[in-house]
Amino acid sequence: MFEPKIFESFFMGGFECSTHRREDGRRLDLLVGTAHDKHVANDYRQLGQHGLRTVRDGLRWHLIEKQPGQYDWSSFLPMLRAANESGTQVIWDLCHYGWPDDIDIWSPQFVERFAAFSRAAAQLIVDEGGPAPWFCPVNEISYWAWAGGEMSKFWPLGRRRGDDFKRQLVRAAIASVDAVRSVDPRCRIIFAEPAIQVVAATPQRREAAEQARLAQYSAWDMLLGRIEPELGGREDLVDVMGLNYYSDNQWVLDGKTIERSDARYRPLADMLAEIHSRYAKPMIISETGAEGDARASWLHYVVDEVIDAMSREVPIEGVCLYPVLDYPGWINDRHCETGLFGYADEEGQRMLHRELAQQLATEQARVLTTQSGARAPSSAAA
Repeated sequence: MFEPKIFESFFMGGFECSTHRREDGRRLDLLVGTAHDKHVANDYRQLGQHGLRTVRDGLRWHLIEKQPGQYDWSSFLPMLRAANESGTQVIWDLCHYGWPDDIDIWSPQFVERFAAFSRAAAQLIVDEGGPAPWFCPVNEISYWAWAGGEMSKFWPLGRRRGDDFKRQLVRAAIASVDAVRSVDPRCRIIFAEPAIQVVAATPQRREAAEQARLAQYSAWDMLLGRIEPELGGREDLVDVMGLNYYSDNQWVLDGKTIERSDARYRPLADMLAEIHSRYAKPMIISETGAEGDARASWLHYVVDEVIDAMSREVPIEGVCLYPVLDYPGWINDRHCETGLFGYADEEGQRMLHRELAQQLATEQARVLTTQSGARAPSSAAA
């Protein structure tokens, strides 16, 4: 049985921090939409009370660098200081789909500016003190390349340029890693990418479905220098692999989502084992969650599969509830009830989703018991 050892807590909380522009040009800011920007100290405290001492959170580049090369940290410093004061370990997203309006994201300037911003952010974090920084430089390169570069679902509104955009994001990500490590070699790096399964509706589509499934690995392979080495990827670029997994991450090619009751549904544990066999790196479930009444049962399923994978010595270092707060939907601002906590009141207090909280406590105890059981023989022998 694999025993986690990297993070302050095995179970983590992720704050939705997307800042992209939608297809209609409206910029989102989910830290404002959830009022996490106002109540960050209380949010970290409330998560800590439920054993979530490690979190994913994000910087808002477009607010910090409103003028080229000039950084206003007023939107970030309260978050950083709240983390340090509460003892919360944060994996900081540096680019969660958003960037300053004056930059042409397709140009070399994007890579250069992002590297400079990453370096400045790392220096600020080091100057403020605290433990070794953790960063996720670019969130979901594969999904962003598809949604923003291939399908024109949000900015930069590319159409059939997904591969080009993926390469550009990989260039920027590599430059960001080099930049933060130049400030502090202790910096640790996570990249979060979707884990997917795609099947064919007919035998004639099997090859196409398999190619679509294997496409989930292309960003990883670029980052690690296994393909297109001219981009600058290398094996030591990634310390931990983040895998984002939701109930709609398995589907029929050009068709519907595969439900868990379907015989074609692939167990998550098998997917994790395949990814480990391919990359042999520590992993976390960097995003997972469900909406409404499905929240608790979904967490139970995911932890079942994670324990199964860990029993096969797959190195899973954590599971991140994401988003850990209810949030307004990207498209229509509807109230998405996904969180361990709901919207904040004027004092920053949030309603706890009791069923999910109870399930979380159950799963925390189960993981602890599993790990204790795995250690018992050697303890007895000693």
